[in-house]
Order: sequence, then C-alpha cells, then structure tokens
Amino acid sequence: MTMLDNKKALSQVGVPLDQNGPATSSPASKRAKTTCTNTSTETNPLLSDWSSQPFHIPPFADIKPEHFQPAFEVAMKEHMDELQAIVDNADEPTFDNVLLPYDRAGHLLGRVRHVFGTLSGSMNTDEIKKLGKEMSPILSRHTSSAYHLPGLFDKIKKVYDQRDDAALNLTDEQKRLVKVVYDNFTRKGANFSEEQKKEYAELLAELSSLHVAFGQNVLVDEETFEMVLKLEDMVGCPDSFIAAAKAAAQERNKADDEYVLTLSRTFVEPFLTYADRRDLRESLFKSWTQRGQLHPDRDNVKIAVDILKLRQRQAGFFGCKNYAEWQLKDRMANTVEKVSNLLNDVWPRAKEAANKERIQMEEFIRRNSSYSTDGEAGLDGGIQPWDWRYYAQKANSDVDVTAELKPYLSREAVFQMATDVSSKLYNLKYVERPDIVSWHPDVVTYEVRDATTDELVAIFMKDDYTRQYKSSGAWMSEVRSQNGNLPAGMDAIEGIPIVTNNNNIAKADPSLLSFDEGTTLFHELGHGHHGMLSKTTYATLASTNVATDFVELQSQLLENWLEQPVVLKQAKHYQTGEALPEELLEKYKATLKLNAGFDTVEYLSCAIFDIELHQIEDYSDFDLLEFEKKELERIGMPQGIVLRHRPPSFQHLFASSHYSAGYYSYLWSDVLAADAFGAFTESGDIFSKEVADKARKYIYSSGNTVAPDELFRRFRGRDPDVQFMLRRKGLVD
Repeated sequence: MTMLDNKKALSQVGVPLDQNGPATSSPASKRAKTTCTNTSTETNPLLSDWSSQPFHIPPFADIKPEHFQPAFEVAMKEHMDELQAIVDNADEPTFDNVLLPYDRAGHLLGRVRHVFGTLSGSMNTDEIKKLGKEMSPILSRHTSSAYHLPGLFDKIKKVYDQRDDAALNLTDEQKRLVKVVYDNFTRKGANFSEEQKKEYAELLAELSSLHVAFGQNVLVDEETFEMVLKLEDMVGCPDSFIAAAKAAAQERNKADDEYVLTLSRTFVEPFLTYADRRDLRESLFKSWTQRGQLHPDRDNVKIAVDILKLRQRQAGFFGCKNYAEWQLKDRMANTVEKVSNLLNDVWPRAKEAANKERIQMEEFIRRNSSYSTDGEAGLDGGIQPWDWRYYAQKANSDVDVTAELKPYLSREAVFQMATDVSSKLYNLKYVERPDIVSWHPDVVTYEVRDATTDELVAIFMKDDYTRQYKSSGAWMSEVRSQNGNLPAGMDAIEGIPIVTNNNNIAKADPSLLSFDEGTTLFHELGHGHHGMLSKTTYATLASTNVATDFVELQSQLLENWLEQPVVLKQAKHYQTGEALPEELLEKYKATLKLNAGFDTVEYLSCAIFDIELHQIEDYSDFDLLEFEKKELERIGMPQGIVLRHRPPSFQHLFASSHYSAGYYSYLWSDVLAADAFGAFTESGDIFSKEVADKARKYIYSSGNTVAPDELFRRFRGRDPDVQFMLRRKGLVD
C-alpha cells in the first residue's frame, strides 16, 4: 500500500490543482515582452517569451528567487484586468463572453504559480521558503479579490441560471464548466455580504500562512536531522541500504567511517525493518514521529490547532455545524455518513488482521529466544512501533522475498516496467531528452509520444532522488496543464501538458528499490497519466482538477500492474542481467498479503482520526495530542502501531486544506481502483485494448467534464463494489 503521495501540498502558493483562484490553472501563453518601468521586471524570465525553449518549457536555469515577487505582482494585475474586462463587457452575458474568457484568464499567474510550486516542492531553499511565507497571504487575498470582483459572479450566475435553455445550445461539457465555476464561486463566498467577504478573505489569508508554516517546519526538521552511525550500528541492514547511508554521509562531508540516516521515509522504514539494534530503531522512530515538534521554535501542534479553529469558523460561514460537513459537500462521498460507513466497515477487519499478525510475531519470538529482551522469551514492554517491521520481517523470513527481489528492482528497471505498462495500455512511448535543463541535475525529461502516430502527447519530468531542500514523500504536479481553450493565434504547444513525478529514493549506484518504493513509482506515474492523457476543451476541467476522493483512482489503479507476474518477470538483475527466476516469482505471489493488517491499520487509523477531528464543533482549550491518544484508545488501536502520520507532521491535513477531512480519499479511491482493475482481470487480459481504451476515456482523459460517480458507471456499467478492495487486501476470503 502506498500512502506516500502528497499530491502535492505545494505550500498553497503553487498548487497544481485550481485551489487558489479563478481560472489560474490554464498554462502559460506565448507572450510578447512585458513592458514595465521596473528594469528588473523587463528582464524577468518568468515574464518573458518562452518560445525559444524546447516545448516552451520554463527557462529554469535563468529563474532566480528574486524574480518571483515582481512576476507575481505583474501576473496578479493582468489576471484582475482580464476578469474586469469580462465585467465591463456591456453585452448580455453568454457562455462565449463570460465562461470562455474566464477559463482563459490568469494564464500568466498560472505559469508563475506552477513554476514556484515546482521549486517549493523540489528545491525549497531558504530563499524560496521566505518567499512562500511572504507571498502566501498576498496570493490568498488576490484569490479572494478575484472571486469577489463586483459584477463577475452576477454574470456567471446569469449564465448558470440559463444553462439548460435550448436557445443557448450548450454542450454537456460547457454545462459542466458553468456548474463547476458557479460552485467554485459559491464555495468562495460569492453570496456573502461585503463585510462577510472581507472577513472571509482575511480568514483564508491567515489559513494560507499557517499552511505554509506547518509544511516548512516539517521540512526543516527533516533537513536538519541526521543520525550518524558506524558500520557496526547497521548490522542486519542490506548492502544496498548501507551504500545509500554512505552516500548520504559523503554528501554531508562526514568522516570516512561514518554513515548518515535522515528522516526521509526511504531511510527510516528500511532501518526499522532490518537493523538489529533495537535502541537505534527506537531513537530513529521517535525522531521520525516527532517531526514538527523537534524544536520549540517549530511548534506544529499549536499551528494545527490554530488551523482547526479557523476551519471551524470557515464552515460556520456556510451554515455548517463542522468543517467535515462543509468539506465533503464538494466531494464524491458527499456526506460524513458515507465516509464513516466505509471506514467503519473496513476497520474491524483490518484490526483483526493486524492483531493476528502481532500474535504470530510474539509466537516467533517465543520460539526464537535469541530475539528475547526480557529474559523470558519476550520483549520488554511487548512489541513496540519500532519493533513491528523488524519482527514481521524476521517472522516471515522463510517466505519473505523482499531481499531476494531487490537486486531485480533497480530504479531504472522499475521505471522501465512502468513505461512498458504505459505503452501496452495507452500506446505511449517515452523519449529521453538529456539536453533539456530543469530545476536540478537529477531531473530526467522525456517527450511522451503516441507510439503509432508519433504525435506529442506530453512532456514528462522525473525527479527521483531524495536531497536537501526537497519535500519528503512522493507526488505528481504540473508545470503546465493540458488546455484545449487556447486563444486564437497561440502556439498549440501551450496546450500540451508538462507533468512531473517526484519521488524520494536514496541515491546510490545502483538505487535498489523495495517493493513499496516500486509501487510508489507506479502510483505516481498513474497520476502522471491523469495529467498527460487529459483531453478536455477547458482548462478548468482538465487533468487532476477533480474531486479529491476521485483523484487517487488513477494512481492506485496503475499500482496493480507491478504485482502481476507477467510484468515482474521483465525485471533483470542489476549485476548479472539475469531475468527474475520463475521460482522467485512463485514465492513472491505467496507473500502479496503479508502485513496487510498492519498496512491497512496504519493508514486507516489516520483516516478515522482525520474525519473525527474535523467533526469537532468547538476547539476552545483543545489538546490535539490528547485527542490523538483518546481517539486511538476509542477505536482500539492494536498494540505496536501508531498513526502513519502523527498530527505534528500530518501534511495532508495541515500543509494545505486539500486532504483535510479527506484523507479517507485513498481508501475511497482504493475501492474504485480495485473494482476498475477487476474489469481487466475479468476480460482475461490485463492489457485488454478494449478495457484500456475505456479506462483512458473515462478514467484518465475526461478530467472533470463529467461527475466522477457517472464516469465510473460509464467505465464499469454500475456503481463500485467494495468487495474487490477487501479481497485485494486479504480482509475477506
């Protein structure tokens, strides 16, 4: 199970979805040189013509932190001028003179935001962090001003009220655009009084600043922490892991006999799985779970509570009793009741499975006294969170093939498997472009083309390695979104998406992946497909601009292929070139459901915590950590497991609002993805062209042109069935 995806909380300044303002998700246009009195702005690469760049990719080598603030100022003014022009049009409001220019408006602001978002996720230097804090409230206020521009909503509402009139002759996609834009405005307070609009705008600006501060605190904790070890401290760890720790030490100029672990999950989880030193596992685990509170100057607990109080006020503006109720009105699930029903259906099964796994580990320890720490064939204090992965691996070592598989799962091999699947399903080919300069030398850029016609489909930029100034986790974002609504005369290349995948793989020669890391790579390419295969007319509806509990379907669906023997057998040993042996494949298939209880509990407890946390109606004197403790007691959290994301570092919830009261989305999408993959297996061919063509049309290409529940029905012919997910996780027979 992959829960590393951030999808990405890009500091609310450069969100890849249209979360911060009207019509700013459309890509950059080909621009004439901007005329400004400020010399620094005249030569600003963010405001220049990019047509000399390959595929109009941003000139990353020329872009400096000092370019962003003046570029944002110019872009915000241009955006407001474009919206004001819609308001000033004296003609009767129509789709063509309101919604069409609205969808095109803000392309310069979208361009600057996308570039800044890319850097704030992947190259978040001190200068970029400072800019993020400064610009976040300014951009939030600009967003509110755009949504509250006098006269604009009146025109949108007039078209909305008439959208079904035969005289307008709107297509279904045009009607959908009208509805989505109208709903966006109402959720941003377009119906408020002028006083309420001002108060709401300030609330959102304050929230935006707190989101940035929360995310940056986690990043600083991750950047500044290091555990320096000697070789003897890593007894039990695989050679590939030791090599990665040595590479990290060399990057930090440590002594020749020293090794370094950071708080990247790439280091933490393998060390917890293999290191024999229990005291060191405990030390690393506690530092990992205390990110966001490692230093009193970075108190994310206080920030999180302040965010919760503001969210409750936000819900109150709309007459909702709590934030979860308000947030879910804009989701596929729609109600708290539907979310709770799903979580409560799966939780007892997951908890039972995890408790069985713990009992099996305890029995293993009793049978193997060498693992005892209390002198009575047991562990002091029982199995603790820093023990679970270690003893799960030891107890299943006779069937666990993780170590045996790893030499076949080099980063390059897994990516080759992923692109082969991409090619077989969607007829795509990936052509590397080593000449293209990006934001960091680690980034590899590809042209993605139709394998039959050679037509350019997208530009794909892959940034795989963990490093300083890079956010943890993995995510997909966009430097430019797909757009079929370009102004007349604009170069068609501006409608071709530029999609990024970001992972945090430990850099080594070679970088060998765990199966979970390989799954993450497939997961992110699934998101990449969502951006690359998007084929909508209007930018507002394109790509990943869909409901949060639908957006993980595309990524989780692709994960399934890595588990298929026909795909895995393509893997080659990184040293010998030997194909993955058939007997190893058979052993692997027998281990697919190992630790399914632990994996599900670790994630599902976070989803329950999230939805319960956001149903609270009064956060006065609220103790977040005490709530965490009591909530885990209430649901009967199995001993030895904690939240996968503890509150001080739970960036899905507090580094943006996108997944707040929405962390259940991974499970919701898992239901959809397991059922969708069932369509392939039922066909008898996991590469069925007929099923793949339907998946491309209804799951990857349609964006938000149709409601997500209807898109799934068009693909599957019915509503989703939870049984596929339960069977996949081994939670039912």
